[in-house]
Amino acid sequence: MSQIPIEIQLKSLPTGPGVYQFYDTNDVILYVGKAKNLKKRVTSYFTKNHEYGKTRVMVKKIDTIKHIVVSTESDALLLENNLIKEYRPRYNVLLKDDKSYPWICLKNERFPRLFPTRRVIKDGSEYYGPYTSMKTVRTLLDLIKSVYPLRTCKYDLSKEKIQSGKYKVCLEYHLGNCKGPCEDLQSNEEYDRQIADIRDIVKGNFRSSLLYFKGQMKQLADEMRFEEAQQIKEKIDILENYQVKSTVVNPKISNVDVFSIISDEAFAYVNFLQLSHGSIVRSHTMELKKKLSEKDEELLQLAIVEIRQRFNSQSKEIYLPFRVSVPQGLLVSIPKLGDKKRILEMSERNAKFFRQERFNQIRIIDPDRHTNRIMGQMKKDLRLSSEPRHVECFDNSNIQGTHPVAACVVFRDGKPSKKEYRHYNIKTVVGPDDFASMEEVVFRRYKRLLEEEIPLPQLIVIDGGKGQLSSALKSLDMLGLRGKIAIIGIAKRLEEIYFPEDPIPLYLDKKSESLKIIQQLRNEAHRFGITLHRNKRSKSAISSELEEIDGVGEKTAKELLKRFKSVKRIKEATIENLKEVVGDSKAKLIYGSFNRT
Repeated sequence: MSQIPIEIQLKSLPTGPGVYQFYDTNDVILYVGKAKNLKKRVTSYFTKNHEYGKTRVMVKKIDTIKHIVVSTESDALLLENNLIKEYRPRYNVLLKDDKSYPWICLKNERFPRLFPTRRVIKDGSEYYGPYTSMKTVRTLLDLIKSVYPLRTCKYDLSKEKIQSGKYKVCLEYHLGNCKGPCEDLQSNEEYDRQIADIRDIVKGNFRSSLLYFKGQMKQLADEMRFEEAQQIKEKIDILENYQVKSTVVNPKISNVDVFSIISDEAFAYVNFLQLSHGSIVRSHTMELKKKLSEKDEELLQLAIVEIRQRFNSQSKEIYLPFRVSVPQGLLVSIPKLGDKKRILEMSERNAKFFRQERFNQIRIIDPDRHTNRIMGQMKKDLRLSSEPRHVECFDNSNIQGTHPVAACVVFRDGKPSKKEYRHYNIKTVVGPDDFASMEEVVFRRYKRLLEEEIPLPQLIVIDGGKGQLSSALKSLDMLGLRGKIAIIGIAKRLEEIYFPEDPIPLYLDKKSESLKIIQQLRNEAHRFGITLHRNKRSKSAISSELEEIDGVGEKTAKELLKRFKSVKRIKEATIENLKEVVGDSKAKLIYGSFNRT
């Protein structure tokens, strides 16, 4: 526990670039951050009114501030990344990506072997990768081995042991997969030339291999050695087919890293594409869990450093969607058009696909997290002050002014709560007046909730544009609820979202989950309202058929339907059964009407 008050610690901070660390009273690290100006950045935590609750909670826990001064902001960026990985502070972004990735190892030995591994040993061997999946590694190794015969044995092929005749060729030699360096049947120079080509291939450069094989094929053809020339041609085809499978961008774009970011309330997804000689040689998406509602700029900065370190990237140029601070020596491009822009858009699509894939997995594995994310996204998209956990939607239904009804449907946590759905018969409106009907129904609904002290929703959705929304607002004004419940209208034609007293509608992305839930609410309200309307019209038609009988009025028709349930059963009823409901005289009239001979 620090004996020095926070105010004194703040005053003693330097104004240069560096990394700061917050500790609690138990000397547990809470947060690591970087700053261009340490004093200004750290002081801001204690002088600002923080919008996010987690930041406020963290600031209350801070007891000790430590810092490390560095020469440049770029150095601070690298140091921050290393400290976060080392200490994993509670309030820092969580990089959910700790698995061991596969590499391709070119063993440091005479006649080097090439094989996959997940362990990087510092023994002078060359390691290429890491790759995002073992499948990619095996595909690349299969390609190389189909073109270049390499040894797979673990023998020590020193010059002395080969010359002493210690080894004999194995089955791999007889199958044509190895040229027998163990019996000195392949020279060290020829083997090393193959290894040089292989180094280029794993870096994504097929040019030197193709040029060599094409020259060799031409020479063999000139010498009339057509069978051998055909074998070389098959190798060329294998290389060219594999190269085509890589997404070719532009041969002039080489040794470039591309980064893009997609984020929501709780997580961000950073996609990384690595380009070499015009082809994409690696794609990887990292998930970052937010802790303090960090901005995209901060998250992208962190991810660039982490991903480049992890994949040992030596590229000198990077493409980004917007400018952020990066380690020194890197050339940053913000593409606006052409091939560079298209490759950045491809990276963004990869991030979106990964995000959607994660959503689908989470929906099954962790439904609570899925719900929390959607509620957070709706709050952000619809500019709400709180998450819309309880939403109610209203819709009117009438055909040519007959049997006007309304429906209220209720969603909780983004899902229908059908037991809370309500139908309303319009009582005070004559004729087809949707605006007055909406005003009546909204007033009746929330007057009752207030009287019965039932919790109000966080959001009301009105099926309709500005007119219906204005009518609903009148009712909220009468009840004193204006400003206490968020309310929006959704117009069908272009799915415009209207807000009170705002003439300009909001257009949500057609694929937005927020829009999909609003549409689902609207569709449910429409379906539920139409169901009641159809039932009323059906009952009305039935009642009309009974009322056409002389002496049978509305009251008698209702009593008959209540007992027999349908006109068909009334027609089939005996006169004695009818007498039990409507008496002797009316029973004779009804029976006689349906049983004329």
